Amino acid sequence: MIENSVNDGDDVVGSASLQRGGRQKVHVIACGAIAREILAVARMNGLDHIELTCLPAIWHATPEKIAPGVEQAIAEARAAGAARVFVAYADCGTGGLLDVILAREGVERLSGPHCYSFFSGNDAFAAREDDVTTFFLTDFLARQFEAFVIEPLGLDRHPELRDIYFGNYEKLVYLSQQEDPELQVKAREAAARLGLAYEYRFTGYGDLEHELKALAGRKTGD
Repeated sequence: MIENSVNDGDDVVGSASLQRGGRQKVHVIACGAIAREILAVARMNGLDHIELTCLPAIWHATPEKIAPGVEQAIAEARAAGAARVFVAYADCGTGGLLDVILAREGVERLSGPHCYSFFSGNDAFAAREDDVTTFFLTDFLARQFEAFVIEPLGLDRHPELRDIYFGNYEKLVYLSQQEDPELQVKAREAAARLGLAYEYRFTGYGDLEHELKALAGRKTGD
């Protein structure tokens, strides 16, 4: 059963439990920006052994908070009795600091540098050479574009800064996890607001789904 403390993957801090069907519980510490997707993958694949804790999605804009925040969350999960912990973050701009903590704690994380990569599939993302001048949106960022892009950059107060921030970008690519026409409209509007060409790519859940499913087959200490 999903607890109400997780608010559909928006800027949340909270936890949710999925009733377990005899498998050992895995405590997943995740970025709030992918909470909705983790819960969707869990439901679709019967991953009822996952217990989810979400850290603030707004740390997307302040990645220096991620590594110490995850370290604290691991300590709290273990103090509460969690035997298995998995971190649903990629590096996410921590410059390797998250991996230093996870190596010390003996905890695995999602593969890849960021969510754009693991949603696309890390191998497929790495193989593309035309994305150097691309600004990406996911479902979460399309939904929360104002709060997570415009406001943190101050473009709501100083729209003249747009070309300073985005002058070297050529296009906005919307990496879509669910085919939602309303989000596609929002993403196209975001591209227009930033003065960028628009491209739509449906990714589904990519490597996020593969890695969460793989957790079901692992034992403590694997």
